[in-house]
Amino acid sequence: MPAVSAEPVETILTAPGPEGLLEGTLLKPAEGAGQVVLIIPGSGPTDRNGNSPYGVRAATYRLLAEGLADAGIASLRIDKRGMFASRAALADPNAVTVADYADDVRAWAAVLQERTGAACTWLLGHSEGGLVALAAVEQTADDFCGLILAATHGRPFAEVLKEQLMANPHNAAVLDEALRAVGVLEAGRRIDTRSMDPALLPLFHPSVQGYLMDLFAYDPAALLHLYSGPVLILQGARDIQVSEADARRLSASAPAATLRLLADTNHVLKEVRSPDRAVNQAAYTDPDLPLAPGVLDSITDFLKAQSGNR
Repeated sequence: MPAVSAEPVETILTAPGPEGLLEGTLLKPAEGAGQVVLIIPGSGPTDRNGNSPYGVRAATYRLLAEGLADAGIASLRIDKRGMFASRAALADPNAVTVADYADDVRAWAAVLQERTGAACTWLLGHSEGGLVALAAVEQTADDFCGLILAATHGRPFAEVLKEQLMANPHNAAVLDEALRAVGVLEAGRRIDTRSMDPALLPLFHPSVQGYLMDLFAYDPAALLHLYSGPVLILQGARDIQVSEADARRLSASAPAATLRLLADTNHVLKEVRSPDRAVNQAAYTDPDLPLAPGVLDSITDFLKAQSGNR
C-alpha cells in the first residue's frame, strides 16, 4: 500500500505593526522547507487569500501557498495593516504609504527568519504587491533572497490606471472626468469630489487620494534597475489590468531577470481562453478554478534553480 504523504502544517503568525499586531498564515510542508516565500497582496482591501469584498473571490494566494507547499516550499500570506485580521495594526487602513507596507514586509521577514530559521525570505509580490516588494528591497536587500513579480506594473501607476480606464467600455460616460482626476493626483494635488460622478467615488474617494498620490510617485522599473538579486517576472497574456508591455519594461530594466509570459493567464493567475472581458472577469470570482498552467511550475522551477545561491 503506498505511503500517504503528510499534510502541510498551517500556523497563524503575528508581526509588530504601527499600532498593533499584523497577522498572517504560514503554510509549511510537513517534511520541512528549505525556502520561504512571503506573498504580498495587491491593491485595495485584498486579504491574505487573495479575496476582496469588492467581488474578487479567486483565492489566488491560498492556491499559490498550497501549490508551493506541495513542492516543498513554505509560504506566508498576510493581511495588510488596518485590514481583516491585521485591523488592530492601524486604525485607518487608508492612512498608509508604499513605504509603510514595505516596513511591514521587513517586519515579516524578521519573524520568518526567527520562526523558520531561513537565512532569507523570497518576496512574491502580486500586482501592486510587486511594487511593495521593490520598495522593501530598496532599503534592506540583504534580508531577502530575491523577487517574484507576478502581474506587476512596470510603469508609474498613473499610466497603468489611465490605460485600464480607457480599456473598459463601461467607463465611456465618465472617462474624461476620470482621466482628469488621475492627472490632478499625478501632479500631487487633491480632487474635490463633491460634484464627481458617483460611479468614480470608490476610486477617487478623498480617503484614498493621499495613498494614490504616493503610489503614483513610484516607477517600478527604475526601482528594479537598482536591484541586483535574482528576479522572476511572471505575466499572463490575458491580463486586463497589467499588460505584457509592463512585464517587458521591467525585464528591460533588469536584463538578468527571468521573464515568463504565460498564454491564457489573467491578472488573478487563472486560465482564460476567451478574449471576452466578461469571461475573464468571471474567473475573478471562482475559487475552485485552479491556477493557470505554468504559474506554479514557473515559480517552483525558478526557486529550485536558485536554492543553492543563498
